[in-house]
Amino acid sequence: MAVDILTLENRYIDSCRRHGVLPHAAILSSFFKAEGKKSHQELIVLDILIDELKDIDFAPLLEICTSLDTTEVEAVDVHNESPCVLSGEYVLPLMRAVKQKLRIVELRDMSFAKDFVRDISQRGLACQVLTIRSWHFRKLSLMGEFIHMHTLNLDFSSYLTSFEEDCFNCMPNLTCLSMCETRISNLWTTIAALSKLPSLVQLRFQYWQYCNDTGTSFTSSSGKSDATADFRQLDRVPFIGESRIDTTELTDLNISVEDPLRNVYSFDEVMSYDVQSMVEDSSDDSEIDLTNHHPRNWLSDVFPRWGLQMPPKSENEVESSSRSFTENGVDVSMKYMSRHASPICQQKHYREFMIASLPNLKSLDNLPIRNIDKESAAGIFSQYFEYLPYRWKSRESVLSILHKRETKSGRIKVQSSKCRPSHPSGTSQHFYTRSLSAAKLGSSTWPSLHPLSVSGFDLDKGFRPRQFEYHPSDSSLMVFGTLDGEVVVINHESERIVNYIPSLGAMNSVLGLCWLKKYPSKLIAGSDNGSLKLYDINHIPRKITGLYGNSGCVTFDEFDQLTSVHVNATDELFLASGYSRNVALYDINSGKRLQVFTDMHRGHINVVKFANHSPSIFATSSFDQDVKMWDLRQKPIQPCFTASSSKGNVMVCFSPDDQYILASAVDNEVRQFLAVDGRLHLVFDIAPTESSQNYTRSYYMNGRDYIISGSCDEHIVRICCAQTGRRLRDISLEGKSLGRSMFVQSLRGDPFRDFNMSVLGAYMRPGSNSEIVKINLLACNGRAKDDSDDHPVCPSNIMGA
Repeated sequence: MAVDILTLENRYIDSCRRHGVLPHAAILSSFFKAEGKKSHQELIVLDILIDELKDIDFAPLLEICTSLDTTEVEAVDVHNESPCVLSGEYVLPLMRAVKQKLRIVELRDMSFAKDFVRDISQRGLACQVLTIRSWHFRKLSLMGEFIHMHTLNLDFSSYLTSFEEDCFNCMPNLTCLSMCETRISNLWTTIAALSKLPSLVQLRFQYWQYCNDTGTSFTSSSGKSDATADFRQLDRVPFIGESRIDTTELTDLNISVEDPLRNVYSFDEVMSYDVQSMVEDSSDDSEIDLTNHHPRNWLSDVFPRWGLQMPPKSENEVESSSRSFTENGVDVSMKYMSRHASPICQQKHYREFMIASLPNLKSLDNLPIRNIDKESAAGIFSQYFEYLPYRWKSRESVLSILHKRETKSGRIKVQSSKCRPSHPSGTSQHFYTRSLSAAKLGSSTWPSLHPLSVSGFDLDKGFRPRQFEYHPSDSSLMVFGTLDGEVVVINHESERIVNYIPSLGAMNSVLGLCWLKKYPSKLIAGSDNGSLKLYDINHIPRKITGLYGNSGCVTFDEFDQLTSVHVNATDELFLASGYSRNVALYDINSGKRLQVFTDMHRGHINVVKFANHSPSIFATSSFDQDVKMWDLRQKPIQPCFTASSSKGNVMVCFSPDDQYILASAVDNEVRQFLAVDGRLHLVFDIAPTESSQNYTRSYYMNGRDYIISGSCDEHIVRICCAQTGRRLRDISLEGKSLGRSMFVQSLRGDPFRDFNMSVLGAYMRPGSNSEIVKINLLACNGRAKDDSDDHPVCPSNIMGA
């Protein structure tokens, strides 16, 4: 027969007597409340509040918890409401002693949170609901057993930025997940992680809150309006573990909007709703803005037919709206705001992306998902995103593709332009290569990120790279220039130094590098102090003494404040530009400067690029917002054409076949123009940060199939189709130093390997060296898993390509 509550309480008192401690009032209160639940025929729950428990209270409580299997207690809840005094080494044994009867664990503001979370992550927990405030790790990694857990709440974990690939494999029954006010931002890795949750139906990265007529935040039941009240009210939102929204009915096409919103905004006595009447409409919530970010008209996106305008942002910078309007003769009034949003919510088409990618989801951010929402999300996803490369609709196995290639089968022929296949035409010479890329990339959402760590050449030092270039004909070689004026040629496959050229006091930061094509052992290097040199790496002695007197180096006339150099297609000429409105033309064979073209722009010319195949054609990009095409055969007085951006252009480059030029302006403005006449071909839809210092650089990858783009105020590399602009992936850039995020200073697509690139990143922490990170999207990430608690700050930015 099960031990009753009163007997259990007496056992606790006897245990305290044996251990020489007084029974704790909070534990006695828990027994009293459990007895009350029993008398009312409710679930008998022992609620253990650990706020005031001390280490000396542990032993008698542990004895009781160990014996709960044979008692009337049906469930045990463990939580705290203020900073805990009990040591972390006692809290975990206490919860594990409860075993299968552990129901809810809710811990916040724990001084021992980091060790506590690490132990839980590795060993698991038997609870059904787990709430942990202030997750102290950058990546979510849960490897233990969580077979009983149906609800996980990690709200306000400000360190949390991303997921380990298999972090949710151990939670087959998780139905509710909340991560409000975390730093999660990457749509692709987030979806890849969440897709491992077969039972997930409710997800939250922000929550919608009722507000008063002035648009200010709600007040607590005690009348207070502060961060604490706001923090507590988030738990009252009808989502986590309360089943206040009947999600089984929310996908009915004929359901009205009034009922779901009535549930969404019913915040007990604190919240209320102000919805007089609504008619059904699609919930097209594509741009939900964040606190402390730039306002967007998310209301008109949620309900597009109503055409509402977003009111000015309130003083506390919380997005809110209180509007009355008429739809089909019916007055409608709503008052609400989005609170505690994670950065992922700011991603354009966030809601549609999540809905389209998680078909079993019933509720997102406390808003119900209906069939009409799913249809709208599928259309938006198809318009703005690529599920797989080259518009492949479904993923095949690599073995299947290889078999078709060997048997010459599976190649699709296009019958007419009206009936296009769902994947690239089988008549293309790239058919199987692209098929393999789609298969590999589809199975590897977490790409391989490998920071280069070079060694050899009798050097034992760290480098500070500032610019780099792949070799045009040798797939293993790369050159980088450093902030200290060094030029280093490396085998990036073996990570060994091939040649090392010190600055010898002649160069400062190396901002310009360019290999010669016909003479693959030669390269041009230019530094910001104007120094310009040609090196032949086959004739540079291992001992650098007397370097400038031998055939391994040619010195050219200086070009002040240099930022860019580029060699033409025939290796006869090269151009230099910098912090001026002039461009200098040099003859490589004679070593002389032939001419200086003056006043080519109204502002300084940051980058100059020759065409890849036409030796006389080149393009310039300037902070005067213009990109210009020039022809040396016409004595560049007037440009062939001028194309403009709305902001200052950071750089320009030609597509490998010279059909397009790609211009990157400040703050993620990336445009593609036709090289023949400068007509605008495509504007890539990348959200700005509203920073005038967010210098953006973009290059081609996989020939001219895709573009890669990164900015110096962000740690994201974006990959877009160069023909449609559809986003394929965003890659969160991290280096080897404790997993810290890095800003993008420069990047290049690997000319020999599809979906491979290298990125020059600078750590957000000042004083850290920049480094080159190789990225392979077709391989899984095998890097070590590290965490960091450092708060980053922005590094300084230097111009150049």
